[in-house]
Amino acid sequence: MNFIELAEQRYSLRKYADTPVPGEAAVRCAEAARLAPSACNAQPWHFVLVDKAEKIRELGKAATSPGLPINSFVRKVPMIAVLVTEKPNITSRIGAYLKNIPFHFTDTGIAAEHFCLQATEEGMGSCMIGWFDATRVKNILGVPEAKTIALLITLGYPAGEKIPKKRRKPIEEMLSWNGYVKEL
Repeated sequence: MNFIELAEQRYSLRKYADTPVPGEAAVRCAEAARLAPSACNAQPWHFVLVDKAEKIRELGKAATSPGLPINSFVRKVPMIAVLVTEKPNITSRIGAYLKNIPFHFTDTGIAAEHFCLQATEEGMGSCMIGWFDATRVKNILGVPEAKTIALLITLGYPAGEKIPKKRRKPIEEMLSWNGYVKEL
């Protein structure tokens, strides 16, 4: 498929089949992330793939909050990729400081989307989870305190769910040529 077709098929899946994720497919997703560009080639990421049911349940609990009906599906997914932000190289850190832009967050976002697009290419679905108890995730996985957990990415095969029609703004609302033009 071409890239636009791939982008159309990639969505945040929340209903997963019980089918395990093959290790080779998960490694290909990580390989796609490894190939992502980053500021000053810093590559400030590390992926932890979790496929043990007990750890997934624990991570699922870390991704939910009492009284908030979000992310409850995470406890039952076949795999979770935990994206850890690593310390960027000195060139990237200097650039980030001078520009007051945290390049490493942009870099990990690009790597995460590469991971998810490869999952789509593999016939799987994924969902980036930003709501979680980072300290709890670190404790579950033995991630050093000084590291930052950027995202949890659920991974697996859809449970009979059809690809939803994307609701996006028309291109005219998010694109202008040769200068910023947007009606208020």
